[in-house]
Amino acid sequence: MEIDVLGPPYERHTIDLGRDDEGEVVATLVRRRADQPSRRAVLYVHGFVDYFFQTHLADFFVERGWDFYALDLRKYGRSLLPHQTPNFARSLTEYFPELDESARIIREQDGHDQLLVAGHSTGGLITSLWSHARQGKGLVDGLFLNSPFFDFNVPWLVKRPLMAATIAATRRMPYRRIPMASLGLYGQSLHSEHRGEWTYDLAWKPVFGFPVTAGWLEAIRRGQRRLRAGLGIDAPVLVACSSRTFRGRAWHDDLRTSDSVLDVEHIVRWAPRLGPRVTIARFDGGMHDLTLSGKEVRVEVFRELARWVDAFLPPVGTPEITVPAAPEDKQNESQH
Repeated sequence: MEIDVLGPPYERHTIDLGRDDEGEVVATLVRRRADQPSRRAVLYVHGFVDYFFQTHLADFFVERGWDFYALDLRKYGRSLLPHQTPNFARSLTEYFPELDESARIIREQDGHDQLLVAGHSTGGLITSLWSHARQGKGLVDGLFLNSPFFDFNVPWLVKRPLMAATIAATRRMPYRRIPMASLGLYGQSLHSEHRGEWTYDLAWKPVFGFPVTAGWLEAIRRGQRRLRAGLGIDAPVLVACSSRTFRGRAWHDDLRTSDSVLDVEHIVRWAPRLGPRVTIARFDGGMHDLTLSGKEVRVEVFRELARWVDAFLPPVGTPEITVPAAPEDKQNESQH
């Protein structure tokens, strides 16, 4: 690994993914080691128009003794090459190779025996589908979804008939741009040069986002339909989101205390379709990326995440809980 753009102690490794119709394709795995050797690791996957820059998220895990990894998917952030259409994909399964390779590096090359996968927004949808597809292989020990993209935040008429008709008309033109609502208000609520508190690379995460393409839109629709049909993720899942959705079209301070990208009721509605062990946590005052919310909300998000990790992902080797025998069972045992 080489030194990452964030500087030490962050390192990065380029994953060669061959070529597609636009040319060379790569993904980028970022790593930060805990202060002491650890066999526990977390893999973070970003959302749409996004990349890994949330170093305070890494701080949280490293301080708890976990090695931290983050994956910039193909055509995002560190992995975006000059000849590529930003954030483009024809299918969400296109991301499975870099997830597979990241898991291999974490488990086999770096020697970890416990892996928590954390996905935000579109990354939450992608990692859910991947975790389902890899069930039974012992790759994922837990899944933390931060405002996952389970449904489009648009009226039914737009989401179903109009979107379907638009995609059908452009199916042979996957790179055609589709007019969609801008992410500008959300971007302004985040970046320090506007109305937010965070500093990041606006070339990789522009305030007004990247254009939405027909191919990406169809990939998301197919992925969401698959999830809503029901998955069988065989690891415990924590789904976290805000308690409110922002509906305005102009700046308002409520943008700092609500999800201005997704409808949080959609997240809560579809979360139980992930698998048999799903915990839902909602946070008053949370933004779309809960880890970028105001300080008090961030503290509560990390406190709840810590409790969930301690409960559902104890260190390997922790004695299993034994269930006391029922009174009638003890009586039967005494008679033999």
